[in-house]
Amino acid sequence: MTTQAQAQTVFQEAAVHNLDQGAKRRRGRRLRPAGSRSSFTLFLCIVPFLILAFLFSYLPLYGWIYSLYDYKPALGLEGSEFVGLQWFQMLVSSPTQMAQIGQVLMNTLAISFLGIATSVLPLFFAILLNEVKAPWFRNSVQTLTALPNFISWVLVYMIAFSLFSSSGLVNDVLNDAGLITAPIKFLDSDQNVWITMTLWSIWKGLGWGAIIYLASIAGIDQSLYESARIDGAGRFQLMRYITIPQLMPTYLVLLLLSIANILNNGMEQYYVFQNAFNKEWIQVLDLYVYNIGMTGNSLSLATAIGMLKSLISVALLLTVNAVSKRVRGESIV
Repeated sequence: MTTQAQAQTVFQEAAVHNLDQGAKRRRGRRLRPAGSRSSFTLFLCIVPFLILAFLFSYLPLYGWIYSLYDYKPALGLEGSEFVGLQWFQMLVSSPTQMAQIGQVLMNTLAISFLGIATSVLPLFFAILLNEVKAPWFRNSVQTLTALPNFISWVLVYMIAFSLFSSSGLVNDVLNDAGLITAPIKFLDSDQNVWITMTLWSIWKGLGWGAIIYLASIAGIDQSLYESARIDGAGRFQLMRYITIPQLMPTYLVLLLLSIANILNNGMEQYYVFQNAFNKEWIQVLDLYVYNIGMTGNSLSLATAIGMLKSLISVALLLTVNAVSKRVRGESIV
């Protein structure tokens, strides 16, 4: 009797075990399709962004074909003459064109290097802003310094004109104080154009550029600060030995991206600030392409220059990525 009870108990345990195993297998079969559906749903979420990237970043590359034609807007592409690499040959065969491009490249590189040299300012501004203890004051300063990023360059120039033109506020105050007898030409002058453009860029982007560093500071392990305070570290020592080293990876990535985009200054700022007095020194590559294509009615030549600029930028990005991978052990793309 005891043997039968033991056998029955063993049989029941085996049956329960088989039922459990079967239930686990059925749950596994149910979970796998659910996981596939979840991955497909996540893929559908990024499809709109892929479409936007294709429409605005890759589809316009079809326009490079205009660099192979002597394009006339009235005739269209089909009615324009196919000239092959004529525009590329003209860029290197014409001394006048080479001299003009040389001046444009010098302006572009000088302003870009000044921007890279001042790229540490948002980092230090974020560190100092993070040290402000009063939340209302810190939030107010952060908001006020980030707002200029949302102001268009047209409005920025209106502010600059009202302040620094020959009849602007600054000249009126200096004249009334007897400090000057003739208006100072801040805007309609070719002196220190690179520096003034850099200063306007700093004013417009300082607060916005500090946001990413403030986010990085918020992600620093607070136990590092607590351990340093126990060891007697002061506020400046905390910034020097903890905050700055922790922000270096973020700064290096942004620095490498800035170097890769050294030829991409944009054109809005320089377009609104350019005039007959400073045009030679303010004309960067993007503005030069615009002036040739729209003002000079040479869309094919402008396309050829823009095409070369894009290829050089891609080459710089790949070079910087290789350097980052070798030096830091991590790539940026």
